[in-house]
Amino acid sequence: MKIENKIEDFESLGDDHIGTSSNTPLRNDAFKLSNEEKIDIIKDDVRHIMETLGLDLSDDSLSGTPNRVAKMFVKEIFGGLNPKKKPSASTFDNKYKYGEMLVEKNITVYSTCEHHLLPIVGKAHIAYISNGTVVGLSKMNRIVDYFAKRPQVQERLTIQVVKELQEVLDTKDVACVIDAKHLCVNSRGIRDIESSTVTSEFGGKFKEEATRREFLDYIKLDTKF
Repeated sequence: MKIENKIEDFESLGDDHIGTSSNTPLRNDAFKLSNEEKIDIIKDDVRHIMETLGLDLSDDSLSGTPNRVAKMFVKEIFGGLNPKKKPSASTFDNKYKYGEMLVEKNITVYSTCEHHLLPIVGKAHIAYISNGTVVGLSKMNRIVDYFAKRPQVQERLTIQVVKELQEVLDTKDVACVIDAKHLCVNSRGIRDIESSTVTSEFGGKFKEEATRREFLDYIKLDTKF
């Protein structure tokens, strides 16, 4: 009975989209194994899952799947777990004295829901007001990509992006809005293909209504080339 109750608790946690921390939960020994060692272990686990489902791994189309999935997990979609892959974000003096907010919108987000290991796909919009330093535009995209490439909940991802840029830029005046579709909602469970999830994190001046409104108005602009 206790085991059944625990399973029900886990199911409820995933369906309600509850996160446990603003930091990605990692064990202390998370990087004890090399990437290649992790790939070998995961490869066997994927093979076991597929065989349990009744798939014939001697088929040419399936024989390489365990290795492909293992490499994808370690080196691609969960590569952001490794702090060594954290993008270096060099800052520069704001010599041109630009004092208004800078907005980088429509940054592509590809992440993975940590409750069902299904994709999260959407757009992130970031803004900051310089406190004397600026950061390269592409670095904001790279920061989003780094924190997205791990098992995530969207709330945590939004907070992590803001915290990282606050540290890099040495200012609290940072904001992030993410609008994304979750395939754990779109392709299973309720299977609502139209819904998306919007999260936001506002720091410093962006907590003020006028500044927040200005940012939200900017990201509504329809940019076409």
